[in-house]
Amino acid sequence: MFIYLNALFVGLLIVSNILGVKLFSVGGFILPAAVIVYVVTFIITDVVGEVYGKDAARKTVQAGFFTQVIVMIFIFIAIQLPAAPAFGFQTEFETILGGSFRVMLASLLSYIASQNLDVSLFHRLKARHGKKKLWLRNNVSTMTSQLVDTSLFITVAFWGTVPLTVLLGMIATQYVFKLIVAVIDTPIVYLLVTMARKSKQEQTNMEMKRPS
Repeated sequence: MFIYLNALFVGLLIVSNILGVKLFSVGGFILPAAVIVYVVTFIITDVVGEVYGKDAARKTVQAGFFTQVIVMIFIFIAIQLPAAPAFGFQTEFETILGGSFRVMLASLLSYIASQNLDVSLFHRLKARHGKKKLWLRNNVSTMTSQLVDTSLFITVAFWGTVPLTVLLGMIATQYVFKLIVAVIDTPIVYLLVTMARKSKQEQTNMEMKRPS
């Protein structure tokens, strides 16, 4: 299951970078569309860290970082390729994907800071409580790292493009949204941890049964 969690993690990161270009409004609150996807990545790193250990969680974070850099390079190349005469959407193509470069840069900076903080806090609490109180380390590490992530991402991605009051409002509303999700996702974390542990145990049993 480890490989599937990593694949999902990386895939969600890339999707969130593309969706981050769009802002949407709910009840007067303005949020980047990436928020509906990116928040799930913290669930995955917590599950990976809980079941497979701190080093595995760090490698998952590193894989996500390098993948984002590679994607940025390929998007840049794709934009620079001369458009075919039959392709009449070059401007729109550049607007959507080219506009995401700043979003991706913001994502990289906030990603490195928040994901590493999340892993560190999660395992510091795990070292103190062992396998107990998963709900505590999941919520504390996520809520703290999400504050750093939200502040850095919104500031870098949208500074100068929206009024300061809107910028601060985006940080506040996005963080509140993430806090709510952090609380709601606790049962999901427990479910995924149970599934991952079962998968890990089954793999271990299969390896033990193999003839040497």
